[in-house]
Amino acid sequence: MKKQLFNKRSALVFKQFNRKGYSLFAALGKEVLIGVLSVSTLSHARAEGIAVRPCVEADSVSFEEQRIDEIQVMGSRAPLTALQSAKIVEVISRADIQRAEAQTINDILKLSTGVDVRQRGGFGVQTDISINGGTFDQIAILLNGMPLSSPQTGHTAADFPVSLHDIERIEVLEGASARIFGASAFNGAINIVTLPDSQSNVRLNTEGGSFGTFGSDAALAWAKVFNHKNTLDMRHQISGGYTQSDGGTSNSDFKKRRTFYQGSLSTQGLDVNWQAGISSQDFGANTFYSAKFPNQYEETRRYMASVGARFLPFNLSDNRFLKHLELRPMIYGHRDFDHFQLIKGNQGAKAGENYHRTDVYGASLNVNFDWAAGKTAVGADIRREHILSTTYGELLDESQWKNIKGSDRQYSREGNRTNTSLFAEHNFILGGFTLSAGIMANKNTGLDQDFRFYPGVDLSYRPNDQWKFYASWNKALRVPTYTDLYTSNVAQQGDLNLKPERNSTFKIGTRFRTRGFQAVMSGFYSHGTNMIDWVYETATSTKYHAMNIGKLDNMGFNVETTTNLTYMFTHHGATTPVLLKMGYAYIHQRHETDREIYRSLYALEYLRHKFVAEISHPIISKLTASWALRWQQRMNGYHPYAKLDGKLTWAEPSWQFYVKADNITCHRYYDLGAVRQPGIWIIAGGNIKFNF
Repeated sequence: MKKQLFNKRSALVFKQFNRKGYSLFAALGKEVLIGVLSVSTLSHARAEGIAVRPCVEADSVSFEEQRIDEIQVMGSRAPLTALQSAKIVEVISRADIQRAEAQTINDILKLSTGVDVRQRGGFGVQTDISINGGTFDQIAILLNGMPLSSPQTGHTAADFPVSLHDIERIEVLEGASARIFGASAFNGAINIVTLPDSQSNVRLNTEGGSFGTFGSDAALAWAKVFNHKNTLDMRHQISGGYTQSDGGTSNSDFKKRRTFYQGSLSTQGLDVNWQAGISSQDFGANTFYSAKFPNQYEETRRYMASVGARFLPFNLSDNRFLKHLELRPMIYGHRDFDHFQLIKGNQGAKAGENYHRTDVYGASLNVNFDWAAGKTAVGADIRREHILSTTYGELLDESQWKNIKGSDRQYSREGNRTNTSLFAEHNFILGGFTLSAGIMANKNTGLDQDFRFYPGVDLSYRPNDQWKFYASWNKALRVPTYTDLYTSNVAQQGDLNLKPERNSTFKIGTRFRTRGFQAVMSGFYSHGTNMIDWVYETATSTKYHAMNIGKLDNMGFNVETTTNLTYMFTHHGATTPVLLKMGYAYIHQRHETDREIYRSLYALEYLRHKFVAEISHPIISKLTASWALRWQQRMNGYHPYAKLDGKLTWAEPSWQFYVKADNITCHRYYDLGAVRQPGIWIIAGGNIKFNF
């Protein structure tokens, strides 16, 4: 699902021409600006002026690749252009999202070759996301660069306050990335990027279908350019939505609510952006955490906000901005609530009911500057993690217990820890060669007061416009969650003596592109020690125990191709091209331990094989279709399965109508434990947009 980005404006912006025969031809009839277009992604996401739209050129794969060469992408602490970048960053564009048969962000990620999505409920309810054989606690989840990962558990990391309609793109970075995103990026990172619209508008969407499913979504955007020089650009956008369903299986009904607001202000030398969101879910959790309890129930709430900026210091001596020095501060925070009942309706600690409130707040600063020896970046992130709970953390004195809103119970336990990360990185660039090397120094008071160091090196070489080669080595660490440490009930038992996980990841890859075709191939080897998993120790065990299961090595490869069949077979342009995307991932795991393990719940249940194929094509007039086939085989007792999805769309300039079919073959399959997934799920809906 790789997709490149290009400027949606009529002007073409070049840093330098690529000396291709079609470079001048592409500029005919357009305004050509000679300058530098600077857009950063991932943790320092900023892409005003960049948007994604469906391809219209017959050779769009290579055409868009040429355009993105000059755009800066952040697979490093210092912003580098895609031409210079030493890492492979997968970009799932807005056009990819619009074409796909998908209800949620999680459905989109299922089509990313290297990503493993284990869904418990429909529409993304309680979804575990992992990368390259890792677990759901081992990746960093970000929204516009703000970390959403929770110290309580990774099960709620994907509770996004945004809908698919809000998203500009999704960025996926595979492999240990601690020196870029901090300790939470143990096995990779996923960043959801949204942008306020550049034009004032109103958008409405509604849909409904199988299993009593109904949902509605709306958004209002306001944008204005101030003063006669057009140097002050302000944008606001607010959206909200509601979805409910019976869920398709026993005790899997759910209600989801969300609200999201985003704003930005841009002027010469300064960009400020802010966001705030609320997500709320109530759902039946049928066998979600233990097959022995089919009537579980859970409610989650998330409140999040952040303010970030990018500015260039001003030199008073010559009244100019220092364009080679850039500062990016951010403050952020989110509060999460989790109410769980082991048996729906049964209240009290003895019945397995518990409450948690998690607070995460922090501040970060990234400084990057260009000089004769290359591009250097230094930064820091300080994050405070706090939990109040009926079961997690240290027992408080009874006088310090805190009331739980909406309940007669009280939070009786508390946990606190501070995570400090310091970053340094340098990038050396010479012709088609890039060397990016850096280190993270990390201290977590949940362990001790010592700093630990995690280095990384990334290399890339581009001998010509068709080929690019990559190689990298990075180290990372993950501290156990409060769930890992403190859980104690009839189904699960944590361990306060757990050691932090550590890994060292090696990755190589190459990208080949030509007109109408692109291929990306990569291989990886991840050596992990003190890996954490929930296991049955013997065949007679009645509880899953959190345990350091020893050494765990994941090794494998990914292959992804994108082909514009319109160009390959007809050699002429088309308004709606026929695009074929295919991907295959293979993982082999080697486990060494001196402890008895009978069954794994997460780490050893990896995907051995995953194959994905997508094709989108026109039918008649403005009617298009897209199809997605996913086949996968999970280890540790799961049967392989194939799943076929489809979508028909009639699109007009200001509105569209669609019909989606999920699991067309009605295959009943399992992604996790004994949680059976529903059969065919049909959704029909439409959206309309008014500009003003």
